[in-house]
Amino acid sequence: MSSTVMVRDVFVCEAVRTPVGKRGGGLSHVHPADLAAVVLSELVRRADLDPGLVDDVIMGCVDQVGAQASNIARTAVLSAGFPLHVPATTIDRQCGSSQQAVHFGTQAIASGAMDIVIAAGVEVMSLVPLGSATTAGVEAGLGHPRHGASWAERFGDMTISQFHGAELIAERWGISRSDMEAFALTSHERAIAAQDAGEFVAEIVAVGEITADEGPRRGTTLEKMASLDPLRPGGRLTAAVASQISDGASALVLASGDAVRRHGLRPLARISATAVVGSDPELMLTGPIPATQRILERTGLSIDDIDVMEVNEAFASVVLAWAQEVGADLERTNPLGGAIALGHPLGATGVRLMTTMVHLLQRRGLDRGLQVMCEGGGMANATLLERV
Repeated sequence: MSSTVMVRDVFVCEAVRTPVGKRGGGLSHVHPADLAAVVLSELVRRADLDPGLVDDVIMGCVDQVGAQASNIARTAVLSAGFPLHVPATTIDRQCGSSQQAVHFGTQAIASGAMDIVIAAGVEVMSLVPLGSATTAGVEAGLGHPRHGASWAERFGDMTISQFHGAELIAERWGISRSDMEAFALTSHERAIAAQDAGEFVAEIVAVGEITADEGPRRGTTLEKMASLDPLRPGGRLTAAVASQISDGASALVLASGDAVRRHGLRPLARISATAVVGSDPELMLTGPIPATQRILERTGLSIDDIDVMEVNEAFASVVLAWAQEVGADLERTNPLGGAIALGHPLGATGVRLMTTMVHLLQRRGLDRGLQVMCEGGGMANATLLERV
């Protein structure tokens, strides 16, 4: 478990994302490098930033095989027309990959090693299906792709699956199927209301004719959700209470105070604290609880001091258990809907959430935002922002 309180100020100076496309939808045939290039190009245009000034581009991507292999970040940077001297790297912290990209960029700037970093993420799950990287391990004759003999010796026959973990969480925290379905319906209703009010317009760059998120379901009802079969016999989880498989890309500019002044950048938010934790690999998705507690401990804040919280809706049970443990107000949590409605393009979601939160803080004049992500393997990232 580790956390960081900033020493040198780090600012978010611009943030943009593509619409989130549904599986097989309008973005499903766009190459990941081209999709990421769209947000990179639009990001520097909106920030009025010379891309040659960027010290590094750090991009999250989970399934780094096929069209997303061979350091997709570098391919995307070149596809966006950035100067050849601008480097890029691709990282994988599972669902929190691009939030971790923000953390790595923040740490580089806070330490004085860099001045301007782009943190980004991309995942086209329609082209590179969920689990493609682990499937490759099986095909290579490596046995179970995620763990070998040493892991098995430590953990035995433990079932490792995000679905299993989410089911265990629902059981352990006493969260019923109807609780999760009500939460899921609220996610859709909030996302639809946000779309209709134009709340996402400023943060989205169109990709061809795709101008809006494709995930929110306007015809969703509790009755329809109740008719779905559980993901496992006798279980509480259904597809309706899980995040959607999606396509998308996102990017934001991080800069030091010196870079802001020198290059005339417009700061939107300051990153005031970060944390990353490990958690039980069987429950897997409980990391947001200690990650949030760590942020609050290090900053001396209470959860009531936070104006808005973006907690990734991998499954409804994850957010509901988190809210129980940390005492969070669900009215201030995911106010524009979450991944159940909007979708979860793995590597892009961390920066997608932060893009939405930064714009929301500015638009509504709110002071503080907290973002938390559960992650495969039992981990979580948390980031505290303050509006500038």
